[in-house]
Formats: sequence, structure tokens, C-alpha cells
Amino acid sequence: MCGIVGIVTSGANGVALPPESVGLAMNAAITHRGPDDDGFFRDSQALLGMRRLSIIDLGGGHQPIHNEDKSVQTVFNGEIYNYKDLRDELEKAGHSFYTHSDTEVIVHGYEQWGERVFEHLEGMFGIAIWDIKKKKLLLARDRFGEKPLFYSDDGSRIVFASELKSLLEVPGFRTDIDLESVRGYVAFGYVP
Repeated sequence: MCGIVGIVTSGANGVALPPESVGLAMNAAITHRGPDDDGFFRDSQALLGMRRLSIIDLGGGHQPIHNEDKSVQTVFNGEIYNYKDLRDELEKAGHSFYTHSDTEVIVHGYEQWGERVFEHLEGMFGIAIWDIKKKKLLLARDRFGEKPLFYSDDGSRIVFASELKSLLEVPGFRTDIDLESVRGYVAFGYVP
């Protein structure tokens, strides 16, 4: 099943990243999604966590997964069906892999194609990519929404997770109900 969590701050208005204990609590809230492994990354602006149910590359697929110089970090929930073909293409383009995991094609695919990496992925996924050099977060979910990805952006930080209860572990996370979103959901079956 797997699950991902994270917080990224803009650094604006003096909003600092919360302590590592908050990220660990977010990750602990979804332990049931990945009993085999957990991983954690933190720098001055980003905190990424992951719970893993090991399916592909049982021994080497520990996340977060990074590129060669560790400037791109990713956590991923799901499966990329065409990862072997993508890996071959990326290796021919000069990328070096250190795992046999489908997750690593996301990192190198981002380096190769930028935000268009998602056009190349066939599968079901919830993905967070943190580009340290560009100070840029990309969040993506598969086209049919098979893998959950909840997020909140308050203008100074983005918090995200595979389950809402992880977001409740973040100090100051607002739980107000947006009535316009409720109306949209009742009318259309989704939030426009």
C-alpha cells in the first residue's frame, strides 16, 4: 500500500519548518500503510517521509530516493508499470541508477524531462519531488486518482500526505470546512 507525507515551507514571513518530531509523527500516523520500511529526509525548507510496503526491489528500494548528487529527492506511493523501459531510456541518456526500484525512474525522469516526467509514467501513484537547487516541490497523482494525495497550502507552507490523519499531526494545521468545496463535491462528486 505505502504512504507519503511532507511539509515544505516557503521561508517567507518567518515560517520555519517544524521539528523533525512532527514529520516522524506524520509518518507514524500511517504505519499501517507500510509496515516494511520507513524513510525520512529533511533540509532547511523540506521534510519528506514515507512508509513502505516492499514489492519491487525488496532490499534496495528504501525511500526517499535521490539522484546522483542528492539534489533531487522523492517519495512515492504506487507502482510505475513501464519503469523498466524508462530505466533503459534514461540509462542510455547517461543517468546512473543505484537501485532496481521503480521509484528511481521518477527522480531521473524529472532530471531528464522536468515537469513533463509525468507524461512518461504509466501507473498508479502519489508522488512528491523536492528539487533542492530550485527550491521547488512537485506533487502529482495518477490520472485516475487511484493513489490518494491530500494537501493544504496556506501561502507559507504546503503540507501533504496519503491520509488526512497525517496532516492533523502538523501544528497549526487548520481543519476549517470550506463550504464552497462541500457544495462542489455534493453537486459533482469531486471538488472543482
